[in-house]
Amino acid sequence: MSMPGIRPLGGALLAAGLLVATMGETPVASLQPTQLALLLGLFGCSLYMAAAIVDGFSRHWTHGIETLAVSGGLLIAGLVTYSARDDLQMVLDRAIGDIADGRAVMTDKGEIVAAKRSDGSFLLNGRVNGHETRFVFDTGASTVVLRAEHAADFGFKDDDLNFSIPVATANGIAMAAPVIIGSLTIGSITERNVHALVTRSGALHANLLGMTFLERLTSYEVRGNRLILRPKEPIPAG
Repeated sequence: MSMPGIRPLGGALLAAGLLVATMGETPVASLQPTQLALLLGLFGCSLYMAAAIVDGFSRHWTHGIETLAVSGGLLIAGLVTYSARDDLQMVLDRAIGDIADGRAVMTDKGEIVAAKRSDGSFLLNGRVNGHETRFVFDTGASTVVLRAEHAADFGFKDDDLNFSIPVATANGIAMAAPVIIGSLTIGSITERNVHALVTRSGALHANLLGMTFLERLTSYEVRGNRLILRPKEPIPAG
C-alpha cells in the first residue's frame, strides 16, 4: 500500500511555509508569519512521515517500526519547536534587526514595522531633505537630533548654525543648533517642517528620531521585539 498523493501535498505545505517565512509581513489568523511558516512546515513534514511509515510497513513490519520510531522523534522535535515559537520569533526578530540594519516594512494598514537589534535599539532608514540617513528611535529625545557630521548633506551650513542650546548626551552636555527640516521621511511616512537640533561634531554616534517627529503620528508602540509607527493618514500598501 502506498500514499501517492500525500507526498506532493506535504511538499506543497513545505513550499508554502518557506514562502511565508521569506516573504510574509502581516499576521494571518492572529499568527505571525514565522509562526504560520512553522505550522505549515510541521504539517508538511507530518504528511511526509505518514507516507514513509505506510511504505515501511508495506515492505516489512521491521521497516515500519523503524520508520515509526524515527518519525515519532522528528514529530516530537517539531512539536517542541512549535511550542517555543514565541521564543524563536524573538530570536529571528533580533537576527533580522542586526542583519537588515534599518530595514522597515509597511503593513497593509500603512504601519511601519521595524525589528529590534540585539543591543535593544531600533534603527530606521530615513531621508532628511531628500538625503538618505539612519535614525535611532528615541522617545527620550524631545526633538529630532542630527549629527553635525551630516548636517551639510542635509542643507545646513555650519556658518548658519547657532549652537546655543545645551543638550544632554552620553558624553555629557553638548551645545546644539536649532533647525527646521523641510522634509523628514521614515519608510513611507513623510513629515514636513520638523523642528530639530544639530549637535556639534563628535557629540552623537547616531541621529535620533525624537518627539518632534513621533508626536505627529497617530501612535507608536514597541510590541515585543517590534517597533510599530502609525501615520495619521493611512498609507495604502502598494
